Amino acid sequence: MKTAEQIVAETNHLNGIANIAAINKIYRSLDHSKLYPINGRFNATERAIRRVRRLGMALYGLEYCYALEAEISAIVNKEI
Repeated sequence: MKTAEQIVAETNHLNGIANIAAINKIYRSLDHSKLYPINGRFNATERAIRRVRRLGMALYGLEYCYALEAEISAIVNKEI
């Protein structure tokens, strides 16, 4: 598992939407919720990406990673 800081180090050379897309790609590749779906209903990473996107805030890099991680944590902890 990579930390948010490691993910940012890999994607820091990209700007704007390209940065977000690269971060999303890494989080999707690290996702294991397909192995343990929450009550068989959805993918936690995909749901977190959509929720953060709906916030409409200009988050990039480390801020975006932290927002995704917080949202994934909230989804998983709420659904258990």
